[in-house]
Amino acid sequence: MKKYSVLALALFLGFSFIVSGCITTPEVMTAKDLVAEANEHITNIPVSVAKEFFDEGGYIFLDVRTAKEYKMGHIPGAVHIERGLLEFQINNQIPDKNAQLVVYCKVGGRGSLAAHTLVRMGYENVINIEDGWVAWEKAGYPVE
Repeated sequence: MKKYSVLALALFLGFSFIVSGCITTPEVMTAKDLVAEANEHITNIPVSVAKEFFDEGGYIFLDVRTAKEYKMGHIPGAVHIERGLLEFQINNQIPDKNAQLVVYCKVGGRGSLAAHTLVRMGYENVINIEDGWVAWEKAGYPVE
């Protein structure tokens, strides 16, 4: 009987080692890594091109900064959805998955993450403004 118990224990331990070797731990990433990864899957444009789209019309500018940042100034007509609420509110505010979306945040990082999220949610035409609101304001473009 003891012989079978030792054999069962050996088999159990061997199986445990094999199974644990198959489980992979997700790579730990920094915010910078996450933004870099997002940038591989989205289109970033300089602020001058964003201004051309603004002047042309037909584009929805999406501000993903905080409410406080938005109240301090934003691109005229921009839709505001904070980055942390984007996944929960986007379908109600912008249901058209083919809408021309120009995403921006303060300096580009949150915008990249938001744009990547939108692409993953099925939005077809999403671009992010490089350097975000800071570049828009510095260029002297319209604000409200």
